Amino acid sequence: MRVALLVNAAAGRGRARSVAVAVTDRLRAGGVEVEPLVATDRSVAEAAVAGVRDRVDAVAALGGDGVAHAAVQGLAGSGTPLAVLPAGTGNDLALALGVPPDPRAAADAAVADLGAGTGRSVDLVRSTSAAGDRWWATVLCCGFDSAVSDRVNRLRWPRGPRRYDLAIALELARLRPRTVQLTLDGVTTDHDVTLVAVGNTPFYGGGLRICPGADPADGLLDVTVVGPVGRRELVRTRPRLASGTHVDHPAVQVARAREVRLDSAEPLTTWADGELVGPVPVRAAVVPASLVVLGGARR
Repeated sequence: MRVALLVNAAAGRGRARSVAVAVTDRLRAGGVEVEPLVATDRSVAEAAVAGVRDRVDAVAALGGDGVAHAAVQGLAGSGTPLAVLPAGTGNDLALALGVPPDPRAAADAAVADLGAGTGRSVDLVRSTSAAGDRWWATVLCCGFDSAVSDRVNRLRWPRGPRRYDLAIALELARLRPRTVQLTLDGVTTDHDVTLVAVGNTPFYGGGLRICPGADPADGLLDVTVVGPVGRRELVRTRPRLASGTHVDHPAVQVARAREVRLDSAEPLTTWADGELVGPVPVRAAVVPASLVVLGGARR
């Protein structure tokens, strides 16, 4: 068996780099020949996966959701399996798939699935915007959360998680509802929103259940719409995302669709898997069983 190991060395503030040798040893101990790939940036990682996918038995992505997102661009629809080895600050895809949280144990589970031929097929989502087409696996967000991500991307200080905390504080200070046109399977409605999340899986933001009912194998997208709320209410309600009970809040609506289109007269962006997808308008369509994954829990 031959596996390409894609490593984002910066993931998890260096955690991926620190465990890369141990993970490689675990893969080799399972009888796997390892071909190393280095993700110096997103475009390099995507090209590396696309170039190797037809001559390996699987691709293993060591890092967070960003490196998995890069791998998905090259693997979608190819039949070549993906093993997610979580070592990032956010490991939402691994959590949704039931992958062991330790990357060495995840490598063992992936090798076991690869040897037994017991990979699992899951859905992916293909989005189209002015920035081009992107595949994604977890959750696409638009509104407050995408504004925070935009802000984090622009900030150069401070470093680490405090940058995210500062971005939240700055965006809370300018919080206001945005008017969004939402089209679900061809039916269009207008909404004043704080945020919209489109989920193939439940989790984003490091384990928050923004779309608690989302299932990556049901051929549907879960759409969570948070209507206008004030700063204090948003801060007070946000902890409920950990359990998914925010969907009971009167300002929250939940729907399901196979295809979702987001549009607005305002210059809003969308992010998915923690990566920039593009500006609205964005069309997102689920593509059933378009990715084979290794090492996850069985349902």
